[in-house]
Amino acid sequence: MSLRFPVTTRFAPTPSGELHLGHVLAAWEARRLADVHGGRCLLRIEDLDAARSRDPFVLQRMLNDLEWIGLHFDGEMVRQSERTAAYSCALDKLRAVGLLYPCFCSRAEIRAEWEGISRAPHGTPYRRYSGHCRSLPGDLVEEKLARGVPHAWRIDMRRVQDIIGCPTWEDIGCRGVQRCVPSACEDVVLARKDAPASYHLAVVVDDAWQGVNLVSRGEDLLGSTPIHRALQGVLALPVPLYAHHILLRDATGRRLAKRDQSCSIRILRDQGFCRQQVMAAVHSAIKEGGRCRLPLH
Repeated sequence: MSLRFPVTTRFAPTPSGELHLGHVLAAWEARRLADVHGGRCLLRIEDLDAARSRDPFVLQRMLNDLEWIGLHFDGEMVRQSERTAAYSCALDKLRAVGLLYPCFCSRAEIRAEWEGISRAPHGTPYRRYSGHCRSLPGDLVEEKLARGVPHAWRIDMRRVQDIIGCPTWEDIGCRGVQRCVPSACEDVVLARKDAPASYHLAVVVDDAWQGVNLVSRGEDLLGSTPIHRALQGVLALPVPLYAHHILLRDATGRRLAKRDQSCSIRILRDQGFCRQQVMAAVHSAIKEGGRCRLPLH
């Protein structure tokens, strides 16, 4: 697809483990799309989860690996941990129009509910929050908040649909124009005590702030795009184009992940592989539908 405007893409890794071949594909694709359409590719570090991003040396190793592989980015690197004020402002806007509600359900309680559904004769085959706290009486909510009962803030997707209807978004690949039905989405968590913003909120706010008009990311995040489109609608943010690329998988068909040390760029470097061999492996995997053959030859 030929775009008639310069694009801004971004690569946004979480510094919670070693950079692997799947990261290289995501970064390369974002850079490629920016170059093809005469634009910029930004680097954003998604480090809001302090528990997963506490080791500063992990980030530095990721940056070193990106430099070694020959991938460069435009402008200054942005860290989400330095953007919490912007996320608080977005939460305030959503709260002001009555779209947020406190959820007092613990993870264990939600897990038990899932298990109960799976045992039911006609239970749903997927896990999602039922919306239990959405309809709690106001006086009970106030009482729980006054007592400091732990809670997360969820967005009421049914009310979102009442406000914005069912807007569309476009994937520039083979998927084309897609329709977002907010009421079909889960009432996702947007913030909790130990996290000033969820991935869903932060990525939408930051893409708009940085002028990202083409979101390039793995197809595993395709299911999150309707949620992001809904948030863009209620926050009156620009709507980017999307490009969801394939994921790299091992010989058994399992998606490459940070736990797969064999595909770590650092380990491949230590084993003597050069950047040309690493990139050749990524390009070969793309041609084979994502199947990555390791060890490299």
